[in-house]
Amino acid sequence: MGSDSLEGSWRPRVDDRLVNEVLMSALTLPTLLVAHELKLFPLLAERPRTLEELRQELNIERRPLRAVLRLCASRGLVSIQDGRYALTPEAEEYLLESSPASYSDYLNLLKATSPLLTFESVKAAVLSNAPQAYGGGTDIFKTHEEQAEQARSFTRMMHGHSVGPASAWPDHLDLSGHHHMLDIGGGSGAHSIGAARRWPHLRATVLDLPTVCDVAREYLTQAGLRERVGTLAADMWQDSLPKADLHFYSEIFHDWPPEKCLLLARRSFESLEPGGRIVVHEMLYDEEKQLPYPAAAYTVGMLLWTEGQQFTGPELSALLTQAGFVDIELKPTFGYWSIATGRKP
Repeated sequence: MGSDSLEGSWRPRVDDRLVNEVLMSALTLPTLLVAHELKLFPLLAERPRTLEELRQELNIERRPLRAVLRLCASRGLVSIQDGRYALTPEAEEYLLESSPASYSDYLNLLKATSPLLTFESVKAAVLSNAPQAYGGGTDIFKTHEEQAEQARSFTRMMHGHSVGPASAWPDHLDLSGHHHMLDIGGGSGAHSIGAARRWPHLRATVLDLPTVCDVAREYLTQAGLRERVGTLAADMWQDSLPKADLHFYSEIFHDWPPEKCLLLARRSFESLEPGGRIVVHEMLYDEEKQLPYPAAAYTVGMLLWTEGQQFTGPELSALLTQAGFVDIELKPTFGYWSIATGRKP
């Protein structure tokens, strides 16, 4: 567009709201992390408070405190009524440590890895096509194998992130004919807990790294499910898979390129008896791979952490079909989450 386009009656074809929303979104996560560190959300959970009450209790000046509160309000995490600030149901459900579905450990990990969420890290990931977590160029799963504390922190982060979806997907499948679920790469066991609570006859085994299994047993004990849900320290790529008639993968396929996902699906197909079922739980793109926004952002996150990306429903369906499964179904389950499932003939 030449300089003469600015003369006369030129006007932009569209307004600049979209660009401003994208640019200003860069400030949302840091502000949320600050609010989390200040313990703003548990304070508001006790009772609604005025700006002055919050200022005195947090020992923060009015101007910055008001800015934090208003940004949280603009994103639907805080409500303002009669001059008092309160939590919305979304904040109560996901931003309080006391909630079963708390994202507190997720926020803590984001704080600890904040240098990863920078222009420099994203640029390095884009130009090198290599993960940048834990210093860059490393396999995060190898790091978790070698560094127990990193594995524990990551597993706890994923637990809160998984509890809500884990409580929902078992309502969308009839598991009355299945008896043993193998939760492959099952992390904290959140999805095994969700399935076992919904289907009381179902037993489950969480398969993951030894340190991760230690954390899973803590959550299984809290849930009172140690008698029905066990753990198995094993390598999902190399070790023989134990007998089960239901294989479940949550946020495993998005860690790997399609050819490796196909290997996992084929391993499951070979291990399952006829009639056995596979379930893949992921946040899916639409077919144009543009929406929803969290799936697109998650794919950038995979650049930083793993070899993977988010899939569309048809892509997962084709992958399961190629592995040999039939009667493929796609089912939306909770928020942006869906399952792809198929049966071994």
